[in-house]
Amino acid sequence: MDGVIVAVIAVAVIFGAKRLPEMARSIGRAQGEFKKGVAEGHRDEPAEQPQDQPAAPKEPPASTGDSSASK
Repeated sequence: MDGVIVAVIAVAVIFGAKRLPEMARSIGRAQGEFKKGVAEGHRDEPAEQPQDQPAAPKEPPASTGDSSASK
């Protein structure tokens, strides 16, 4: 907690009190753009399907032939 206070005071001294609100707005806008871009990227991704596993072999259709052949 003490380090955060020292960092804020150091930034205020280096950049001046007049530029702090401008910097905070810029950081907020950049963060909003970043979040929007991440959300847009997730929305545009196609659904991933596993490529490692081979396709399961298809089974032949169940036979509905005569029941007399099994006697």
